Amino acid sequence: MSDYFTYGAAELARHARMQLTILDTARDVFQAMALNMVATIEDNNARNEKTVFIVPVGPVGHYPLFVEMVNKKRLSLKNVWFVNMDEYLDEQDNYLPLNHRLSFRSFMNEHVYEALDPDLVMPPSQRLFPDPADPAALDRQLEALGKIDVCYGGVGITGHVAFNEPEDVSVQEFSRRPTRVLTISAETRTINSVGDLNGAIDAMPKRCVTIGMQQILSAKRVYLACFRDWHRAVVRQAVCGTVTAAFPVTLLQNHPDASITIPKSIAEPAYPSLLR
Repeated sequence: MSDYFTYGAAELARHARMQLTILDTARDVFQAMALNMVATIEDNNARNEKTVFIVPVGPVGHYPLFVEMVNKKRLSLKNVWFVNMDEYLDEQDNYLPLNHRLSFRSFMNEHVYEALDPDLVMPPSQRLFPDPADPAALDRQLEALGKIDVCYGGVGITGHVAFNEPEDVSVQEFSRRPTRVLTISAETRTINSVGDLNGAIDAMPKRCVTIGMQQILSAKRVYLACFRDWHRAVVRQAVCGTVTAAFPVTLLQNHPDASITIPKSIAEPAYPSLLR
């Protein structure tokens, strides 16, 4: 059993092999992410450059704050691309319908694009999702855009970023994984069912389309936020564990500008020492 699961905040910060920011509350974590998004767009707008973000649906707590800031500041998103990192699929590997409660496309439409001032929001052509019928199309679009400013996201129970689930392959091979359709692990379906469907595991989708680790690792910055109780163990393994495709987020230890932001509650040990 790894000692890092017992680390308190001071030990965790001292041993972290990835930038770790500890804030007071989960709201502070979401506020910091929203501010980072706005500041990046403002900087690029001032230079008349486009902004390209990979964005999640999970976490989502930053979106209301981001929308409020954009509308209040009258910040134009006309030169901004939002590239959603993943989406659930049905048994035939098609998108869930927009009226499905787990549809990420529906969430983005309702809580982001439709909540933004129409005079500020980016056009639909700049709101991208990976396509299960042609996953490589997203990789081609990102290559044509020429950059990814920031990949925002969270970390799953298996250490997955987007839906890049663990694999028994080398770090080098896993780093080259492109956007693709795959099966969601039982562990991920279980923990997601607790948060989304009150534990109805059998109702959780088994398939998804996800942006690849290659695209995530190619972002100039990777900005992750963790805030749930079970993230205590996930964060410790992410920043202190061995770099391995068996826990995908650890690959970001080798990224030149990757960070995880957490509230103080997650800085508490995953569990106390088992030794007396």
